[in-house]
Amino acid sequence: MRPSDLKSETKPPAETERPAETGDAARWAALAARDPRADGRFVYAVRTTGVYCRPSCAARAARPENVSFHPSCEAAEAAGFRPCKRCRPNEAPVEARHAAAIARACRLIERAETLPPLDDLARAAGMSPFHFHRVFKRITGVTPKAYGRARLAGRIAEGLQGASTVTEAIYEAGYHSASRFYAAERLGMTPTAYRRGGAGTVIRFALGECSLGAILVAATDRGVCAILLGDDPDQLLRDLQDRFPEAELRGGEAAFEAMVAQVVGFVEAPAGAFALPLDIGGTAFQQRVWEALRRIPAGTTASYAEVARAIGAPGAVRAVAQACGANAIAVAIPCHRVVRSDGALSGYRWGVARKRDLLAREGVTR
Repeated sequence: MRPSDLKSETKPPAETERPAETGDAARWAALAARDPRADGRFVYAVRTTGVYCRPSCAARAARPENVSFHPSCEAAEAAGFRPCKRCRPNEAPVEARHAAAIARACRLIERAETLPPLDDLARAAGMSPFHFHRVFKRITGVTPKAYGRARLAGRIAEGLQGASTVTEAIYEAGYHSASRFYAAERLGMTPTAYRRGGAGTVIRFALGECSLGAILVAATDRGVCAILLGDDPDQLLRDLQDRFPEAELRGGEAAFEAMVAQVVGFVEAPAGAFALPLDIGGTAFQQRVWEALRRIPAGTTASYAEVARAIGAPGAVRAVAQACGANAIAVAIPCHRVVRSDGALSGYRWGVARKRDLLAREGVTR
């Protein structure tokens, strides 16, 4: 092969090189851009190699005269081509494979009494430990170790109501000692306080007004634990009392008013960054959902199904919706950015009108 031939072989197909007889400019454009959105719509085959690929395949570009398009993998194979070993067009897309692998890993972590070693999780996912760790964090938003700790903390939260003692709940959840749990717990308050509705916990709060109506802001020493919106300030306070019936609620502190002013400012302009720490609480699953919500960029929306896929649980759409409804930290955990799959606004804990208003402030029109 001459050097000039080699050069042209690696050169991406330009508009001037596309065969006029194909009449398929859209497919050529997708192929030249390696557009992943075209995957599943068609495959392309290269006569000189006998291989067919996804449009997004990273293999070097072939000469246009050697390329043929096929509507499906079956059609390409019927024409005598074999699947590319790099992009594996006859298998699920790589993102779907990754999501399924991470979902399996999450199930392994949830069923295990102790966190499985990273090597074991990676082997079960069919990846190297480094690649698995990176993919796991990208999909779930947390590391495998953090997910495992959150899951154990979630078991504590779920088991505290039925356990006769806190220690019993800790051991039932898989911790081998109470000290290990207290070092790693993520409930936002002690287990005893959580089970007793915030007993022994001081929660500072303040009521105010914003353009969305009444607002209540509450915080523990760890961070903001509630941002409630509504029409009746008294009802907001009752909601806080119902959530933490045994906590010591303190209102009217001048030093706390500055934090409230920051929160109100963020509600008025939700497209910015929320700079205050949060005391999220919740179960392990709720934490995964809420962390995923915080990764939705301002000015955009995601469906409940998309959030479920983002946390590696594509079948948990209804549970995702329930977690959104359980969120007590309005705007800072932006459940207002979650919509139905058809784009329509669905229920919102603080009213669909407020949801529409918040999205409009971020530049989303409905």
